[in-house]
Amino acid sequence: MFSFKKNYNLFGKITLSIIKPDAVEKGYSISILSKIIDAGFHIIALKMMELSKKSAFIFYEEHKEKYFFDSLIEFMSSGPIISSILKKENAVKDFRILIGDTNPINAKKGTIRNLYATSLEKNAIHGSDSNKNAFKECQFFFPIEKFYYK
Repeated sequence: MFSFKKNYNLFGKITLSIIKPDAVEKGYSISILSKIIDAGFHIIALKMMELSKKSAFIFYEEHKEKYFFDSLIEFMSSGPIISSILKKENAVKDFRILIGDTNPINAKKGTIRNLYATSLEKNAIHGSDSNKNAFKECQFFFPIEKFYYK
């Protein structure tokens, strides 16, 4: 059994991914998951869900004073998302490289955002920005303390 509370040895080895509503709606989910797997990540938890405005507000609360906050909440609660916990050595760093720059105009060729994002806001995918946030974000989307993991 896997437990966040008992597995701090995973610090630096997990990250959260969210395939955002725009990419899910356009049918890019399988292609994005394939790129993630091909990059050496192991999916240890996965679920499709709809994020309520309240949950989106809580998840993105650190951005509440920024100009884009209301738009972000509307967007992230506009349709289904796919959240997953990914495992790999240097997970956060490697995943940030794989997804590319937040602005798809600046994303390197072949990155997920270069391939599937349409704008700064509709940028197809979220990835944790630090090891500390990765743990916090994984627990937000997967609050059940234990699930199977090999």
